[in-house]
Amino acid sequence: MTDSGPVHPWLVIRQDDNGNRYRVGRYATQDEAQRIADTLDSRGHKQLYWVEHVAPTP
Repeated sequence: MTDSGPVHPWLVIRQDDNGNRYRVGRYATQDEAQRIADTLDSRGHKQLYWVEHVAPTP
């Protein structure tokens, strides 16, 4: 947590079947982000979901 509030450095990214990428959400922990990505991926659509870590901005 910073002075400006909680930090959410883990992103879930979705890529659709046309190659377009979208940020699905930001999460505080890698485990939380991975659970969301796994849940979305299990729905069986053609989209890809993955987790990325972003460095905090100074």
